[in-house]
Amino acid sequence: MPSYAELKARSDAPAGSAWGLFGTDDQIGTVNLLTEDAAVQAAALVRRGASFGLDYDLNAFTPPVSPYRKTLVHCEVCRLDGQVHDDYVNDFFPQAGSHIDGLRHHKHSVEGFYNNVDEYLVGSGTPDLGVQHIGRRGMVGRGVLVDVARYRQAVGRPIDLMQGDPITLDDVKGAVKSQGITLRTADLLLLHTGWAAHFVALDIKTQQHLIGERTFCGLAQSEEMLAWLWDNHFSVVASDTVAVEVMPTVATSPFDRNVRGMMHPDLIALLGICLGEMWKLDELAKDCATDEVYECMVVSKPITLVGGVGSPCNAVAIK
Repeated sequence: MPSYAELKARSDAPAGSAWGLFGTDDQIGTVNLLTEDAAVQAAALVRRGASFGLDYDLNAFTPPVSPYRKTLVHCEVCRLDGQVHDDYVNDFFPQAGSHIDGLRHHKHSVEGFYNNVDEYLVGSGTPDLGVQHIGRRGMVGRGVLVDVARYRQAVGRPIDLMQGDPITLDDVKGAVKSQGITLRTADLLLLHTGWAAHFVALDIKTQQHLIGERTFCGLAQSEEMLAWLWDNHFSVVASDTVAVEVMPTVATSPFDRNVRGMMHPDLIALLGICLGEMWKLDELAKDCATDEVYECMVVSKPITLVGGVGSPCNAVAIK
């Protein structure tokens, strides 16, 4: 795998992109790194059999964090014989709760969609870059819990969960070092900040205030952060925050070509990295802090919705 510096120097594809590395017709980006060997190695991490669900209830984030999404409505239907039941839901937004962003979630303002997929092929029911490509194979690999929340607390700078508190690359590296873990190619990076658990415990008035302010903690935008995420060759980058990266973006963000200076277009459209957002990591983080084992087997099964932009993560960690 080339380094990010090498990607920036490419002349056969957009600078800073991973286009073509997994094939000219690739649809899943860095999820390709989750090979059969990666699954076998992850299975060897199961020692106790303890499992931790990594997704909140589908309607846990009510009101939705994004103003463009709606609250899921669960309608139960009783069949005529009075014994067999069926159900359906209204206003189901796959990215309203704990979810995976697929590769059609963001296009790059200059280069377009991942792997040069024509934007006219990205529509309802069309297969290109749809989340079904990931759902059909699933994601199985070594998860690494990086507890930024406990690290920041330990060094006297607790994360402000009510503000757009930026988490720097030094914060992340410091947490990794303090835990004594070694990162490996194909890891599913799980960044714990405590934000999601904090949010769902708030009263609705405070939740609405936070949503209106749009101030959410997350990774600080920088070329160095982008390079670190790529150079470690993670298969998935997931967190318990709204957007993985901080909102609003830092004033020094070098990604001014993107909407609001976000790294999302570079991460998704250029590098092909699937992002996990609002994952339920608090129970896993507590267990990791107790036994000081920060690696586990992670299994995630996105839905096979053809042309889906994203999916509930349907993830579980097993230790």
